[in-house]
Amino acid sequence: LSILLSLLVPAHTTRSPDCGGILTPSGLSYFAEISKPHAETVLRQDLMAPTVPNLLHDSPKASSRNQISSVRVAELTLTLIPDSGLRLSIDADLGVTPAPSTTKVMRLSILSDLHVEMNPEGNLEMVASACKTSMEEMQSTEKMDSKSSSSSMEKEINVDKICLEVTKLLLLPNERLMSLTAQFPITPTCQVQYLPLAVPMFSEQGISISLQTIFQVVGMAIPLPVSPVPFSMPEPASSSPSHLTLAFSEHFYSSLFFALEMSGAFNMTIPTPLTTATLTQKITQMSSLFQEDLPVMLQAVFRSSPRVVLEEGKAVLKLFLTVHVGAETPAFQSFLSMNVDMTAGLLLSVADTRMMISTAGIEETELSLATSDVGPVPDALLEELFLPTIREKVPAQMNEVLSEGVFLPHISSFTYTDVNVMIHKDYVLVPCNLKLQVRSG
Repeated sequence: LSILLSLLVPAHTTRSPDCGGILTPSGLSYFAEISKPHAETVLRQDLMAPTVPNLLHDSPKASSRNQISSVRVAELTLTLIPDSGLRLSIDADLGVTPAPSTTKVMRLSILSDLHVEMNPEGNLEMVASACKTSMEEMQSTEKMDSKSSSSSMEKEINVDKICLEVTKLLLLPNERLMSLTAQFPITPTCQVQYLPLAVPMFSEQGISISLQTIFQVVGMAIPLPVSPVPFSMPEPASSSPSHLTLAFSEHFYSSLFFALEMSGAFNMTIPTPLTTATLTQKITQMSSLFQEDLPVMLQAVFRSSPRVVLEEGKAVLKLFLTVHVGAETPAFQSFLSMNVDMTAGLLLSVADTRMMISTAGIEETELSLATSDVGPVPDALLEELFLPTIREKVPAQMNEVLSEGVFLPHISSFTYTDVNVMIHKDYVLVPCNLKLQVRSG
């Protein structure tokens, strides 16, 4: 198989998206909400370290005078800046103990603009482009001028350090963005990978990212059939309640089935209830081929790539098979072949971060004789003998291959919930919510 693949022309270099996603303002709010405890932990580590050498300027007087005893993030927001990026705003209340018996609360405000860049490896990175901090006194148990108090604290807190690592106050965005381009297995020999084609677009509707799917068979990227229609992310509804909307083109699904066919995953051997003796009663010329009674087997291979067609509210899979009929001997001995064209409905759903795909039943089947070593056999007889087995076993074996599902584009530690799969003409939309998976330890 690997030799065959190496002989293929290299994967075409025209990079065009076949899927993507839009993170909505409500998804951004969710990300801000779950980043709050994380930001608090990071600020606490940075500000409450015993000596705080990096954050408090090296002055023994200063560190003995002001000790930060508590950190609480009161507010953390992420706001979309169309055509640019995001604005991160954090208000943190610092409990400061200047002397053993007194405590005052200082409000540390951090404001930073963030944008996303693509590094040379093709991974997305979040970068802070502007950052400023300010401090004001909220309340105090000692009488002193609040302005001078806040300015003295500002002098002692190393603002540059906070701004230098401001992206770390969000939930590890760069590690998670990098996980987007991981390779995910579909079968032992076939993997899928989603590559960003450009930096995300920021608009009032949300953050849009276009992805190109790469399928690998035994470690080699395979050349996919060229999409007849360029795919672009559908315009999102302005007030989507979902955190995220994923979109997949018709070409994405056809490419998936093409990759699985290339990997040989759909080549199938199918037992039948027939034997050579029972067939001889219908096809008399078989009597000269087999002296003993042997079980009859079918071998199905694709003579043309499977195709997925998306209509409004419906997904259809078209299969173009050659089915060889033979006896179950050590070296499978085929005595006739049929061309079988089948149309099956497809069921699409999402579980966790995987797209679950299964055939929902055969809608149409056309069967005709291709080659025969036993003389002419009428199509009606072929249908009578083999069609029930083909209609039952081919979808069942394909469903077995697809049973694990196909990983969707996602970032580590997040799963999809409240999922809705909407099939439209030429594309599928998947509005869903994000959920952070809390792992013990």
